[in-house]
Amino acid sequence: MKAYTNNYKQEIQILAILLFILVLIAGCASTKYIEDYQSIVKKVKIDSVEKPYDELAYNYVQKDIRPPEGLGINILIYNVFNTKDGKYRKTNIKPLGTPPPILDSNLVEISRNQIEKFLKSKGFFNAKVKSEIKVKNKKAKLRFIADAGKPFMVNKITTQIPDATVKSLYEQYKPNFSHLSEGMQYDEDSLAYEREEIYKMMRQNGYFDFVRPYVRYEPDSNQNNNKVRLKLIIDNPIDSSARHKVYTIGETDIVVAPNQEGFTDSIQFNKRSFNGIRFTDLSHKFRRNPIVRYDFIKKGERYDIDKEALTYDRLYELNVFKNVKIDYLKAKDSSNVVDPVILLIPQKRMNNRIEGEVPFNNATVGFTLSNTYTNNNFLKGGEKFQFQVKGGLQSRFIDGKSIFSDIYQRDFSVGASLTVPRLLVPFKIPMMGKNGMPYTTFSSSYLYALQKDITVRRIFINSISYDWVETKSKLHSFTPLNFEYRFGSILIDTNDKSNLEEYMKNKELFEKNSYNIRLLGRKDFTLGMKYAYSLNAEKLLQNRSFIYFRGNIDIAGNMLSGLSSLFGNKHDPMNGDYGKVLGLPYNQYVRPEVDVRWYKSLGAEAQLVTRLNMGVGYAYGNSVAMPFEKLFYAGGSSGVRAWQARTIGPGNYNRDVITSPEARASSFGIDQLGQMRIEANLEYRFNLARKFFGGKLNGATFIDAGNIWNIAPGNPQPETYFDFKNLQNQIAIGTGIGFRYDVQFFVFRFDIGLKLKDPQFVGDDQWVIGKFINGGKAFKAAYLATHSPDRYRFVQYNFGIGLPF
Repeated sequence: MKAYTNNYKQEIQILAILLFILVLIAGCASTKYIEDYQSIVKKVKIDSVEKPYDELAYNYVQKDIRPPEGLGINILIYNVFNTKDGKYRKTNIKPLGTPPPILDSNLVEISRNQIEKFLKSKGFFNAKVKSEIKVKNKKAKLRFIADAGKPFMVNKITTQIPDATVKSLYEQYKPNFSHLSEGMQYDEDSLAYEREEIYKMMRQNGYFDFVRPYVRYEPDSNQNNNKVRLKLIIDNPIDSSARHKVYTIGETDIVVAPNQEGFTDSIQFNKRSFNGIRFTDLSHKFRRNPIVRYDFIKKGERYDIDKEALTYDRLYELNVFKNVKIDYLKAKDSSNVVDPVILLIPQKRMNNRIEGEVPFNNATVGFTLSNTYTNNNFLKGGEKFQFQVKGGLQSRFIDGKSIFSDIYQRDFSVGASLTVPRLLVPFKIPMMGKNGMPYTTFSSSYLYALQKDITVRRIFINSISYDWVETKSKLHSFTPLNFEYRFGSILIDTNDKSNLEEYMKNKELFEKNSYNIRLLGRKDFTLGMKYAYSLNAEKLLQNRSFIYFRGNIDIAGNMLSGLSSLFGNKHDPMNGDYGKVLGLPYNQYVRPEVDVRWYKSLGAEAQLVTRLNMGVGYAYGNSVAMPFEKLFYAGGSSGVRAWQARTIGPGNYNRDVITSPEARASSFGIDQLGQMRIEANLEYRFNLARKFFGGKLNGATFIDAGNIWNIAPGNPQPETYFDFKNLQNQIAIGTGIGFRYDVQFFVFRFDIGLKLKDPQFVGDDQWVIGKFINGGKAFKAAYLATHSPDRYRFVQYNFGIGLPF
């Protein structure tokens, strides 16, 4: 479709100039709202500080006098909502945006003093810092001039540890953690780290009474040539004749409160003890073994703070206790024994959650309603049982008719799962749960999907999955058994010619979408396995710099193919002769997918995220095509956000190849799928308001790119296939802005995506941003004439819960 010509480069240049003007206005506008005696801090510079410390020193400049990072959009927003009659409001200030950094001499002095203290903590004992302020046209420049002098170097380290056992222990563990060495530059952070590591070392080795103040330092800098002697002291208890005691674990009491309200004044303990643990369940809702399994504080072992922390973590992760508290009772006979008492308060056992969503755009509207029942202690051992019923429908807008007069899709599903907090395997796993709570999940679900006048699908899925933690950052999920039964039926009638118009519509619909429609109508069987690995998933909600990775692979049919070959069975899938199980052809394929992201922290309130998501499905052996549910789509609230889900590609596919409006309407949602996907995202996240109706309001700007492609033979549209030489013309590009309302436990998201480049068109017409700026109405009218009932939308709105990635 090349019905328009446009100099899109000129339009983009105009946009860039407008953006520059907007930023310039944002930077200059604040000065007109302040009083005549006030100034806006535009620049802060710290001079004469060595490179490793200059960025850290800047953090000691008070936030209220720091210039904004980036484009200063937050200040522009603050100015819009908090100015009146040419001045800043002094009352009724709205928590939107960030106020400009107004010069305050008291904050300058505090900053100067803090920078000086910071330098001294890093060994520059003679450091002096001066501040300098320059003001012109209500704009201030701050300069902190540091005379750090030479750093003091540690020329000798001595220890004073009167307890010989403690001294021996320190010498043994010191190589594993110590940052102190002769010749190093004096650094108080290294001393604090050493104190913390000594505290952990002592508490890991039975010293239950040991506290941090026992560790202290005596630096002596009264020497020549910037040298400092350092003495590390580990004091004995207050009674100088006493030594630090090593405690062992005695009998443990695990007590479950009667209800969510907690414990009563008197507790009747269980009289029986087994393996050093006495389990008392006052609620009568828990079995002993599933709870005791995650008590790592064992009788006869030395007290270890790490095992105490591990017990806390796992008992909370069982998700059946709202409060866990571990106390210790010292033996009355003055022996070095402590008896742990683990107090558990149960949380609400059952809940029922009803959820709904209303996906809509300019052409369609729908709703989804689900009810999920959850029992968090189904078998009295922390087992989580869930039962969900979900249904929904989607309808097209038709002028002059009611909203749901043309329902083209109906979905219904029911599913149940049981998650057990351990790995159910036929062998013993030492220290199960040491690095994280393991789970075994049994699940079963049934899905019914009706695509009006096209297909009916019925899918029955059963699986067993294992999830475990290698380290805090490395997670594994393995599904050794995954059974899927698919029963599809094609509803398109291409034989009845009594209604010629209906016959021609059905004939075109089937011919133009025969590949995907046949997949929808298949009856087949899948026996396979899945594996997924993720790295750094626990950091996703933290403003840190890290790389996130998730890779998964879905493999099916190899075992059945091997058994078939073993019994000498030969088949020819290319000619319709498939190997079968229970009378159904079995699928054989491999489907790997990777998601790689780089999160870069740009300060306390800003972050840059880049993402690459790729996947491919390849059928082989007993299959000539991937199952329909395993195909990829592009677009949507977590992909290329300027497009609705399932409306990009494949490749350069344009829906005008379907000439009938009726056939085009019927095939909506099934024709834009493929066996391969590549999506890339770049998103800048920043804070708009720290206090906004009980939460935080964050913003985002983004650029998304990607598409899907066909790679398997048999699709009638050649433009849908992946072509590396033509890749630049097959990529969709969108941009936009977003808002995230963060209420701590939930993030409500609203993104506005704008199309820049649309691969369904040809040549310069792909840069649809030009038509959005100039000629959009005519462009939409021409598009509707050739694509009815599809309407072209330059802007796509996305609602969601949680961050997109």
